[in-house]
Amino acid sequence: MRRSAQRRAESAPDSRPSDTGLHSTRTRAYDPIQDHEVDRILQEVFTHLAEIGCRFDTGTEADALMAAAGCEVMRNGVIRIPEAVTRAALAGCAKSVKLWNRDATRALDIDADHTWFMPGMTCIKVYDLETGEHRFSNRDDLATITRLADGLDHIDAVCVSVKDVPNSNKWGEVGEFLTLMENTTKPVEYLCEWTSSLQAAIDMAAALRGGHAALREKPYFLHIITPLPLSYAEGHVEQVILCARAGVPVSVGTLAIGGASSPITTAGTIVHCLATDFAGMVLAQAAAPGAFAVGSTNPYFMEVATGGIGNLPQTMLGEQIICQIRRRLGIPSFTGLGGEAHSSRFSADSVFEVATMMGQLYHCRPATCDYLGSIDQGMTYSPQSLMLCNDIAGMLRAMWQGTVVDDDTLALDLTREIGLFGTVLGHPHTARHCRTSQWNSPFFGGNEPLSTTDKTYEDLTMRVDRALRVRLALPGPTPLPAELRLQFHAIHAAQAE
Repeated sequence: MRRSAQRRAESAPDSRPSDTGLHSTRTRAYDPIQDHEVDRILQEVFTHLAEIGCRFDTGTEADALMAAAGCEVMRNGVIRIPEAVTRAALAGCAKSVKLWNRDATRALDIDADHTWFMPGMTCIKVYDLETGEHRFSNRDDLATITRLADGLDHIDAVCVSVKDVPNSNKWGEVGEFLTLMENTTKPVEYLCEWTSSLQAAIDMAAALRGGHAALREKPYFLHIITPLPLSYAEGHVEQVILCARAGVPVSVGTLAIGGASSPITTAGTIVHCLATDFAGMVLAQAAAPGAFAVGSTNPYFMEVATGGIGNLPQTMLGEQIICQIRRRLGIPSFTGLGGEAHSSRFSADSVFEVATMMGQLYHCRPATCDYLGSIDQGMTYSPQSLMLCNDIAGMLRAMWQGTVVDDDTLALDLTREIGLFGTVLGHPHTARHCRTSQWNSPFFGGNEPLSTTDKTYEDLTMRVDRALRVRLALPGPTPLPAELRLQFHAIHAAQAE
């Protein structure tokens, strides 16, 4: 049974209720396939892992851990995972975790009952806000976008948003984590290539909390690990094990591209997605039973005409089915398909993609929606797109509240009172309810220029850009204490040695 919407977490400076992201029991998720089809897909995934297996780089700790768990470790790096082992890992993993903000005063419930919205990550380019130039991103861009995300009401945590290309090494990766810590008070998602960068991030987070035990008690960041479909490199193996043992929540997932890296059929790609996820979850449970390590592979499909990825209807359907299957297992879903656009600029094309893909989240109910603000197939970051995503997230949350059906809302007594010739316009009932379940959009509704008003016409992209510049002029979050900054910078500097 879902928790009451009245429940609140510990008080926080922003005073927002912890259940901002809670789905009301008045609205239900959409299940696009029948129960017996869910069973069939799951059985195929179990058979795939047991008979075909998943590849793990040889010579890592995964060999001994998986063998001890009852798996068959082959000489070529393939590990076959018996169905019973996979089922035990799915049953034994943590199904929820609290992700705490920087001050450890407020937590997000990462579970199957909430949806949290987060910006995109590791975009290597941006459009310069002043010149419009398409250029490589840098640390200043990351700081700016992080401060922007920190101030948006429906952005709940912050991911690595851009990539300092000249410093895309261990030192640069740790610098990204430090930049996030310095520019937002919200919880953080992190992604890195080097295991040493992850260890440095864990050390920084532990220093923030006052020790590694305190970090385990109140995790500050959720780590993203991105293997190839059905293939875990040495670094991925190391990071899964490190996070599981350190008590750092983990999302293990990638993109399976139907027609390129997986079968072009929807069902076939879903099998590859879930098999990749379950293999990583088995490894995490072998390293630390009960760890929160959840698979999050998303389906994409090749456009036959161009060879690029896209095919919006098939992609949305595939994601809806995967979310349905994870709900059956009680496992939260993480999706990167909601706020990401393929268009190379923030334009009518990207607005269509973002609105369409985020609209499907109403039916999917993922635990997190990442990649908000990423455009150009994830190559470029758009603060304008993030502004729009924040607004659509508010719309979704208004819809998720559902509607109350009782004597007051049915309002038959009101109709009896005013009769068929009266008006509700000035009635107290209208005043009492006129702002309930509202989507208070900064761009649409009352803020949309109409021919019947005297507002100067601006199209959506112009309205968003104007609002962005106003937002960027506002002050950022409270700075970190000086002594903590010194500790974090010392950890960061050690990566350059």
